Amino acid sequence: MSINRGFKHKGKTLLLTSLAVFTLLAGCSSGAGKGEPNASAAGDTAGGSASGQTEIAFYFSGSQNVQELWEHLKEMYEQEQDKVKVKLVYIPSGQGEQATMNRIVAAKRAGKDSVDVDLYEANGGSDMAADKKDGVFESLSEQQIPNLSLMNPVNMKDMDNKAVPYRSSSVLLAYNSEKVPAPPKTLDDLYTWIHEHPGRFAYNDPSTGGSGESFVLTTLYKSLPDDAIHNQDKSIMQQWDQGFKQLKALSKDMYQQGVYPKKNQGTLDLLSNGEVDMVPAWSDMALEQINKKLLPETTKLAQIEPAFTGGPGLLTVPSMSKHKEAAYDFINFVLSPDAQAEVVNKIYGFPGIEWSHMPSELQDKFKGVSVSYRSFNLGELESEAMKRWQREVAGQ
Repeated sequence: MSINRGFKHKGKTLLLTSLAVFTLLAGCSSGAGKGEPNASAAGDTAGGSASGQTEIAFYFSGSQNVQELWEHLKEMYEQEQDKVKVKLVYIPSGQGEQATMNRIVAAKRAGKDSVDVDLYEANGGSDMAADKKDGVFESLSEQQIPNLSLMNPVNMKDMDNKAVPYRSSSVLLAYNSEKVPAPPKTLDDLYTWIHEHPGRFAYNDPSTGGSGESFVLTTLYKSLPDDAIHNQDKSIMQQWDQGFKQLKALSKDMYQQGVYPKKNQGTLDLLSNGEVDMVPAWSDMALEQINKKLLPETTKLAQIEPAFTGGPGLLTVPSMSKHKEAAYDFINFVLSPDAQAEVVNKIYGFPGIEWSHMPSELQDKFKGVSVSYRSFNLGELESEAMKRWQREVAGQ
């Protein structure tokens, strides 16, 4: 999984099923999407082949499951229409993502009228903050992408209509139920558990994965006002002191007295081999690995109060793209109920469209089961928090 994820509004409720239900989901077959391409895409042949096809370059990052999802959706899309081809360009998380975003911003600042990135899976808060500064992403509407009408309009509004949250997931506690029969229910309970079980908890270096970042940000904002998670004013950084004091106090009782694995997968590997008993983890990654028996059957998931962060994967169209209409058409396909069912079935993500538009069998399996998460909208403050963590926590 990716990412760092984007952050939106507090208290958003998404449907999450039990492990048994997700295990059943793996056997679901949703079939290929049958939506028709937008008529506008057919006319977008600039840079296309002699056959009239348009090729769009789609830059994205994430874990292997996300890469496999896009390969699958590309195949579905190209099988149902012959006007648009999708060139998938996988970029490594972290520096690779930043390099791509820097290239888009540089093209905009240089006044160029084109860029070789037609569709970009944005890296949450930092990329959206860059758009606010330089205006690098196109505004999106139902006129361009009709299936936006299947989404909760609040989701697009949160992104200033510049990014499409095509899927989402939440950070949860993943734990060995044999070792932890009663998981912590609150953040304070979790801190107590960590101190009482030294070496049995780990979170990854927050600069390398969103689950570790979620643990850090949730701690930093624990005692701050509710609306602080949407405040991008740098003056709020002065209120992080108590949270960093807590993080430093926890270090001695972390895995190997303060070893922070790399990437989201790093902590899941420790849980899998029994070196720790509990970690923060993205729901989609954990559920997939439980189902594939990459994590022990004793692994269970729980949310705490206040909730860890969660958020969407975001699709954006650079304003300098020469193939916007074709990019809109592919996004429209991704938001179709058939394609969204693949998001659930293949990577255990939450759909970007509302559940009422999803296949009835999936609606039935998710009925009545929910979990809340909080989404932070911190802009550039995210990177400032990570820099301070490196200095004061990792470097102590």
